[in-house]
Amino acid sequence: MGITSAWSISAHDDTFIGELAPRLLPLIEAERNEPLARERWKSWTTVPSGSEPSVEFLDLTCGGQHVQKMYDGLTPDDPFCMLHGIWGQEDIGDRIFLSVQSKDWALSSLFHALGPARAALLPGWCGNFLLTSAEVRATLPRVEQALTFDPGERATIERRDWLYYQDEEESVLDGPLRMWRFAAESGMGLCGVSCVIH
Repeated sequence: MGITSAWSISAHDDTFIGELAPRLLPLIEAERNEPLARERWKSWTTVPSGSEPSVEFLDLTCGGQHVQKMYDGLTPDDPFCMLHGIWGQEDIGDRIFLSVQSKDWALSSLFHALGPARAALLPGWCGNFLLTSAEVRATLPRVEQALTFDPGERATIERRDWLYYQDEEESVLDGPLRMWRFAAESGMGLCGVSCVIH
């Protein structure tokens, strides 16, 4: 049975970020605090750059069961889901980067390209984050450090067979940084969510 995964980064005003925080932040912290997730991250940091992704790496970056609730619907009493509540906002327009992969993990492609040292500069946990406008501005220098490549680095990364985005309008190497800069310039916050689409 195949899978389809998605990773989104969307820009929102601070009011919406504040409304989303009690729903999403505890889920991200639950993912971050799982001992197995921390063990997988530590294991990944010891793998030589450019190595084929391990099963442990894929498990780390495929989206966890806690944040997955943002796609499935939180609870019967709180049916909020990102499909309608985040992605489906009428005025979302260019305020979103969305990577959807069939039979592959959307976030894994970027993290494998970056390697653990650069990936560690990104806020949140494994592609999941919720930032106010002030936090976006504060984290922009680190994100630029993680996602800015000289021509040689870019060429090396793009030669890797494992970097998937050929069918998408925007590369995973470009979309996240575009969103950070857009949000910083616009005074907006950011929401990043990685999930499996059923």
